[in-house]
Amino acid sequence: MTNNILLAGKPGIGKTTAIKRIIEKLDPDEFSGFYSREIREEGKRVGFVLETFSGKSGILAHVNSSSVHRVSKYGVNIKDINAIAVPELQLARETGKIIIIDEIAKMELFSRLFASEVTECLNTKRVLGTIQQRNHPFLDEIKSRPDVQLIELMMENRDQIPMHVLKILKV
Repeated sequence: MTNNILLAGKPGIGKTTAIKRIIEKLDPDEFSGFYSREIREEGKRVGFVLETFSGKSGILAHVNSSSVHRVSKYGVNIKDINAIAVPELQLARETGKIIIIDEIAKMELFSRLFASEVTECLNTKRVLGTIQQRNHPFLDEIKSRPDVQLIELMMENRDQIPMHVLKILKV
């Protein structure tokens, strides 16, 4: 992998699903990192969980959080970002694995440690991740890096993207 590959698209378009389909085709020893998933109660989204590929998990954000760091109705849990996501990314970077980051977005960026580690990971040119489409200085900087291949997921292409990325990865 010679470039960082970041998937962008509207919320709910299938960025995390695409990442999961890609890594299903990879040897588990080839990658490390984390992904996020929704927490649902009675059919309603109430938060997000961080899950690492080494089996750790924590709360990314929740409606019942009293955190001062908020995105919409969700309080962001910087403690778990710093204690779970950041060390997992450091480990992936230090062991030379493909670094899975799902996702680089406003919630995660409340953690300065996370933002710094994302930059370190991108410098390895081994990141496969998702990035929020909205404008934000840090996100815009990442998207404009010459070593980032940004692929936009849309309804028309989302089923083809995993195979396209695997070809780029030469798997």
